Amino acid sequence: MEIFIHHFSVSGVETYIFLPPLVMFIVSMLTSTAGVSGAFILLPFQMSVLGYTSPGVSATNFVYNIVSIPSGVFHHIQKGRLSRTLFSIIVLGTLPGVFLGYYIRMVYLPDPAHFRLFVGLVLIYLGIRTLKSAYKDFINTNTGKNNHKTETVINREITNETFGILRTSIVFDGKIYSFSTPLVLFVSAAVGIVGGAYGIGGGAIMAPFCISVLELPVYIVSGAALFSTWTTSVIAVMFYAFVSIAGQAPASPDWFLGILFGLGGMGGIYVGARIQKWIPSTIIKLILGIVIFTIAVRYILLSAT
Repeated sequence: MEIFIHHFSVSGVETYIFLPPLVMFIVSMLTSTAGVSGAFILLPFQMSVLGYTSPGVSATNFVYNIVSIPSGVFHHIQKGRLSRTLFSIIVLGTLPGVFLGYYIRMVYLPDPAHFRLFVGLVLIYLGIRTLKSAYKDFINTNTGKNNHKTETVINREITNETFGILRTSIVFDGKIYSFSTPLVLFVSAAVGIVGGAYGIGGGAIMAPFCISVLELPVYIVSGAALFSTWTTSVIAVMFYAFVSIAGQAPASPDWFLGILFGLGGMGGIYVGARIQKWIPSTIIKLILGIVIFTIAVRYILLSAT
């Protein structure tokens, strides 16, 4: 097996060449069903398992997003489930926060213990909200409040979208879903800061927020969350690779390691997008909530060490 061990010179990681794509194929196949690329799980994996802890680990996460996400986004476009309005609002709010997040990571958090604690608390809150939403769906289904049994309907599409300064509406599966535009912009800006600093892209926070707080269907959140994460990652990796701040050298990613993660994620996200229509939204929310809650607890424990 030693012939499969590779030393990554940029990050200093030494591991089996097939491990990065294999891990992220499995992870992204599960998380992508709810619009999450899996980068928020990749970060602690790199830090705790592979021992990659320098600021470049955040940039490597972004490389993973850039390589892995397009396959899933393409599938959502094909199926008519990419909300361009929701995507545009999220990106408009997220991008300004990316630079600030990069600045915080490089100047104030070279040792990210305190920031881990903050992210862990946010994810615990969103994880609990997502699990509560899954429980609510389960109760409604079993008490007959959801009379229409359409969880596995194949041809669910977005038929209309209307942007508004105060409220935006999306028509999906014959139903109108509306949400506060300023609220999404504000949350997206905060997510941009977190995502820019830690390399999680933002989907891990925006997807459960849209699902549990705004109560939007996972089927229309997934594409917009993935696409906005990809866009944010492209901008963020440029900051990390080429921008120097306050005398700090750019934190270049380990491109080869990130690409290997991304190739595994590409396959996993595509498979996840394909199987999403067969999985009830309750199950998707349950999986996402458990994963987020578990990672949040790990973040908090790591911050205490």
